[in-house]
Amino acid sequence: MTIVNGQTLTERQKGLASCACLMAQGDLKRLEPAVRTALDNGVTINELKEAFSQLYAYTGFPRSLNALGVLSKVLEKRQANWQDGKPWTRPVEWDDAKAAYELGKKNQTQLSGRAFDYDFCPQDDYYLKAHLFGDIFAGDQLTAADREIVTVAALSGLDGVAPQLAAHKRGAVNMGNSHEQVDELCTWLDHEGYTLRSGFPKGVFNVNYAQYFIGDSYLAPIKPANLAEGEATVLPTVNVTFEPGCRNNWHVHHGARQILICVSGRGWYQEWGKDPIALTSGMIIDIPEGVKHWHGAQKDSWFQHLTTHVKTSGEESNEWLEPVSDEVYEQLK
Repeated sequence: MTIVNGQTLTERQKGLASCACLMAQGDLKRLEPAVRTALDNGVTINELKEAFSQLYAYTGFPRSLNALGVLSKVLEKRQANWQDGKPWTRPVEWDDAKAAYELGKKNQTQLSGRAFDYDFCPQDDYYLKAHLFGDIFAGDQLTAADREIVTVAALSGLDGVAPQLAAHKRGAVNMGNSHEQVDELCTWLDHEGYTLRSGFPKGVFNVNYAQYFIGDSYLAPIKPANLAEGEATVLPTVNVTFEPGCRNNWHVHHGARQILICVSGRGWYQEWGKDPIALTSGMIIDIPEGVKHWHGAQKDSWFQHLTTHVKTSGEESNEWLEPVSDEVYEQLK
């Protein structure tokens, strides 16, 4: 058990997880490079086919088919190191409905940690046993442990599925992963910006400043819990959420320094004439008054930071300048 609990996620498992999470969100733009990275890191072509097929049961056929379409597109420029993997074989359970049902019942019991009968809706009870945990789990491209890595990652990328995510996190352990691996998986998805679960609100669309941003951003004022209604706070603080690829224009703060506290995902900060700085949660950026700069998300990650200003001298103002061009942004690594 010491050895098992000490296991960490492999690059292959991370590849499966990233593809599953982006597939669930329908983010085809980010999915394409994620598929390439997964194939580079040891995920086989047939394993991705199996993962995207399985997830139709959780995300619907449209997103499953779209993800398979992305995989097909990527394979048009196939690299020599990408492997087909184990040849696909038709599960024998597909030709025996009773065998599929019994296999599904066994798998569901193991995943749940107990016999599970959904008497409230016999239709779903049958679909779960015979089809999801029977027909789908009968495939041999992925292990039961891998299937739950894929499922937890996909559910992590969806809103409104907290009960199912909690159940599958427990199920992932029952199917062969360690508690540490499951916790690491969820933390890794958040840290890398595949999901946005920082504990800070996303807020509302940044309509008043949208003209100064490329991509969509969102604002959520942060109010101290002990602040009385109508009482002013000394340093207004706002949580800013950037979608992947979103960044603000070059700009200059007059009469104040700006403080950025990174809380989720990965981003960029750059001062005029200096190299860009890659941002991750926990980092703090202190921007001097009068320095031309920009900040935003990395192209494959959500990003959140808290921002506040410290008054220096004179009247406070913000001078908005030119956008950060796609040509410059796409060169950042």
